[in-house]
Amino acid sequence: MTAQAVDPAPGAPAPDAPVEHRTVETVSSKAPVILAVLTGLLALLLVAAHHPGDVRFALGSSHDFFEIPVIVVPGPVVAWGGVVVMAALTAVAFVLTSALRRHVPAWVTVPFAVVGLVAFLAWAGAGSPRDLSITGLISGAIALSIPIVYGALGGVIGERAGVVNIAIEAQLLLAAFTSALVGSITRSPWAGLVAAMLAGVLVALVLGVFAITYRVNQVIVGVVLNVLVIGITSFLYSQLLVPNAQALNTTPRFPRVGIPLLERIPVIGPAVFNQTVVVYLMFVVTAAVWFGLYRTRWGLRVRAVGEHPKAADTVGIKVNATRYRALLMAGAVAGIGGAFYTVVSIGQFGREMTAGAGFIALAAVIFGKWDPLRAAFAGLLFGFASNLQSILSVVGAPVPSQFMLMLPYVITLLAVAGLVGRSRGPAASGVAYEKE
Repeated sequence: MTAQAVDPAPGAPAPDAPVEHRTVETVSSKAPVILAVLTGLLALLLVAAHHPGDVRFALGSSHDFFEIPVIVVPGPVVAWGGVVVMAALTAVAFVLTSALRRHVPAWVTVPFAVVGLVAFLAWAGAGSPRDLSITGLISGAIALSIPIVYGALGGVIGERAGVVNIAIEAQLLLAAFTSALVGSITRSPWAGLVAAMLAGVLVALVLGVFAITYRVNQVIVGVVLNVLVIGITSFLYSQLLVPNAQALNTTPRFPRVGIPLLERIPVIGPAVFNQTVVVYLMFVVTAAVWFGLYRTRWGLRVRAVGEHPKAADTVGIKVNATRYRALLMAGAVAGIGGAFYTVVSIGQFGREMTAGAGFIALAAVIFGKWDPLRAAFAGLLFGFASNLQSILSVVGAPVPSQFMLMLPYVITLLAVAGLVGRSRGPAASGVAYEKE
């Protein structure tokens, strides 16, 4: 029996013709919904707690190249104007996601955040005789974000290599304790900084031994390390540092170093260009981590073992060794963030003084989509939210202090709930590799 050729049906592709594959991308509406909720909450706040009067925005200081006068505007008018703009941007976001099937771009979310902040500050500062210092707001935000940014950079390096580092909080806390102890003994903040980096590396090494070598669940190891370090530092603080506070818990701090000319730029000059060496180092480390991950052979190997370790092993990359090196480097970076508490901010160690900054750093990693620059920006955002509490208390804003304490964590929840859109971490993150 011979096979007979059968003509294809009209409109059907020829047997040898290439088949066109189309990818349908699902666009989530979570971001527009969150924008709508934030707009509604601010409008509800303005209605429920009417706060009349003018608000005074101070945009500079007497040390700037030229002094910008204090801007006095009616608080309720500015606040309600901000709500209108936020509502318009929310409508644009809904149109983009529903009608055009596009993700909400940054040119919608960034102006939304800026306008919302100005509207909230206008409501909070209305009627207060004191100035709302924008320079002070930026400077305080940078100071509070330093440990978060360093922790987030360490988290990005670790997860890009395939290791989930839940122990960032432990690295920050042990680094703060070690820098206080060593800095007090040597009377040198530089020695304290180096000791803090070694403490971060020590925690990373313990994490690596259990998570990489013995293939223990990485999340469980990170949680255990957090609890362990809290217990150790609390015990040593009460038994060692408190009885010998003058000798072992009085750390010299890094002085502020102003950059000539740049520190006199209005608004941002005193906040950005009159800082300590640890702050300047943060910008250098952020750029170095980005360059290392995306422009060097080392970065290519790190990302390879984080995405597809078996394929990386096939081409000769030593997966576990690469993960160890990346994790130890991440520990050193996180250690700098822990040193900030003692050699820059306070000058002495306090029990559990990191106060959950390591967990916020983890949220910054997700918020930043595992990218160093975005994670650093997320850290700055969380530091800005934390600093709002002190600024509003200065102007006597009618906002309960408990609510302001919740604000950084609320922003964290909004971030991981989808405000930044779809986030996908490295494919092999959290998966131990065993060579067959």
